[in-house]
Amino acid sequence: MKFSLSNQIWTSILSLLLLVVVGTTASVGFTETALALEYNKEILIEADFSGRDLSDSSFTKANLRQSNFSHTNLRGVSFFAANLESANLEGADLTNATLDSARLIKANLTNAVLEGAFAASTKFDGAIIEGADFTDVLLRPDEQKKLCQVAQGVNPTTGRDTRDTLFCP
Repeated sequence: MKFSLSNQIWTSILSLLLLVVVGTTASVGFTETALALEYNKEILIEADFSGRDLSDSSFTKANLRQSNFSHTNLRGVSFFAANLESANLEGADLTNATLDSARLIKANLTNAVLEGAFAASTKFDGAIIEGADFTDVLLRPDEQKKLCQVAQGVNPTTGRDTRDTLFCP
């Protein structure tokens, strides 16, 4: 009986060690794994999220003024009512993102892909949109008109002309 209990203890210890070793080696090389994170109502002024995969994360009502999201995967992200004033979104993938009621005043959207994003009631005053792709983006007519005044360039990822994606005259 004593021998059997000792074997069970050693078997449990070895199983636990094996689980730790396998779990550790499985995560090696996957440090940028996409996790849907929640930053709702956070104050993240000048935060650096550049080059990360933040798909499906939520920044609802977050203060992200002057934050860096350049070359970041932001597919499906919620920026509902977020403050993105002077944020760097250059080359970001905002496909199917929720930007409704967000402030993108003076934001850098150079070469960003916003395809299918929901941007009703979004403020883009002074935004840099050279090469941005607004295909199928829901915008208020007055914001679309303002964007058309400064729209230029072709998105390097999608090959679409910014003016065409905004239906500029």
